[in-house]
Amino acid sequence: MVIGHYAVAMAAKRVAPRTSLGTLIAAAILLDLIWPVLVLFGIEIVAVTPGATAVTPLIFVSYPYSHSLLMSIVWGLLFAGGYFVARRYVPGTITLGVLVVSHWILDAVVHVPDLPLTPWGSTRIGLGLWNSRPLSLGVELALFCFGLALYIGTTSRRNSTGTWGLGLMAAVMLLIYAGAIFGPPPPSANIVAWTGMGQWLVVVLAAWMDRHRRAS
Repeated sequence: MVIGHYAVAMAAKRVAPRTSLGTLIAAAILLDLIWPVLVLFGIEIVAVTPGATAVTPLIFVSYPYSHSLLMSIVWGLLFAGGYFVARRYVPGTITLGVLVVSHWILDAVVHVPDLPLTPWGSTRIGLGLWNSRPLSLGVELALFCFGLALYIGTTSRRNSTGTWGLGLMAAVMLLIYAGAIFGPPPPSANIVAWTGMGQWLVVVLAAWMDRHRRAS
């Protein structure tokens, strides 16, 4: 899942209005920010196999430290704990921890059974929505529209940048999704990892845009 993660982060602004949208998105995609680093260091493994599913050509061979349920809870506690030390904002702290774990839950809906429960267990989870492109598109776009609508309803613009910046952010998110769904298979696992690191752009863009809007 891609923009579905962005969607829950935008929706979460309603329950943690003082937390930057950039921070909320960083939490929602934290596992996908950690994963490329582990792939580049050879700790986790992904294979490019065109036709692996209707949506993605990637087979996630091994990613126990970034994408197991247990480790998502650990990463959530660490991220939320760091935020609490820095900000002392309880609603934001709880929301960030939940967002990190929500990544695993949303991935479990779309992935084929490849998500581990623990780094050392053999059980793999996944409902396989990626086997249907129309269903995958429908679910993610519906989530995205819902999350964006909640964010817009929760905030108002401080200035004109708060309007066109929001449009720019939404456009970038949708372009990333379109590239992931309709783009050609990447030539190598390393390219996949480096491309995945590009999601930091969304975090930075969201943090910048959010400063030009205020909680209603």
